[in-house]
Amino acid sequence: MVGDFELRAPVVIVTSGGIGGNHDLVRQNWPARLGPAPRYMVTGVPAHVDGRMLAITQQAGGRIVNPDRMWHYTEGLRNYDPIWPGHGIRILPGPSSMWFDATGKRFGAPDFPGYDTLHTLKSITASGYDYSWFVTTKKIIGKEFALSGSEQNPDLTNKNIWLLLSRIWQTPEPIQRFVDKGADFVSATTLPDLVTGMNRLTGDNLVDLTDLQRQIEARDREIENPYSKDAQVMGIRNALAYPGDTLSRTAAIHRILDPDAGPLIAVRLNILTRKSLGGLQTDLSGRVLDATGQAVPGLYAAGEVAGFGGGGAHGYRSLEGTFLGGCLFTGRQTGRAAAAATA
Repeated sequence: MVGDFELRAPVVIVTSGGIGGNHDLVRQNWPARLGPAPRYMVTGVPAHVDGRMLAITQQAGGRIVNPDRMWHYTEGLRNYDPIWPGHGIRILPGPSSMWFDATGKRFGAPDFPGYDTLHTLKSITASGYDYSWFVTTKKIIGKEFALSGSEQNPDLTNKNIWLLLSRIWQTPEPIQRFVDKGADFVSATTLPDLVTGMNRLTGDNLVDLTDLQRQIEARDREIENPYSKDAQVMGIRNALAYPGDTLSRTAAIHRILDPDAGPLIAVRLNILTRKSLGGLQTDLSGRVLDATGQAVPGLYAAGEVAGFGGGGAHGYRSLEGTFLGGCLFTGRQTGRAAAAATA
């Protein structure tokens, strides 16, 4: 494009996504219920998902509702090979890593890996810092870590069943590359060396070796207790009771400080921007509504820019795994309505 241009159409369908690529806009709309907005975040969506079309549509008469409804992840990594500025990758963890705040204090229930994302997000911001730590082992990472993004899952992207099955007996190559090259990973054979590396990485010197060792050893003792009431240990055992998780998703239960499971690995976890749960208010046909509740002539919206339907179909918390369905359904409804309006 070498200059300005203008296109006119009887209908316009806005499908520009949310605001996750614009950190200033994320902070501007950050909900008070999740604590203070993070100073630093990594970006889980391309740069063009910046909320610009929300503002343009608002200027055209559309109404934005529920802008404080959003869903961001707590297990973000800085991508060593970024595709867009500030590109973050999310860890999809199994249940066994220990999770600590920036000062080395272990989170309690339900702030365990793979549990309640938004509750954990609130706990992290309440700690006064915008990052947290996994302390884990090579054995756990090899079995329990998965990464978001099609480029991080060549087995699924390329429909390679043998490569997919190889996750059962080896650490997937994309994960091993992050362990080796990722800026957020610290590996060590001893806990003192691990803590030294953690404090060196952040420059904050917040993690105390004695306190961290006390908490890890306390969790490790619960591994030996078949009647343990440690909520995370109980969750690991529940996962291992399911054959599918035992086979491909949950490492055999072991002590974090077991040298045979090592080396020890700490992972700095950043807040990763992702989904907007509010947006342009629409009716059931995807027509964008104005401040009086009337449809703006010729203007439609679908997908995340419309809060996955109506301007906030998910409410404040949503349910992981249900976002794509809202995009597909509103896209179908809106497409049919726009086609009928121009027939």
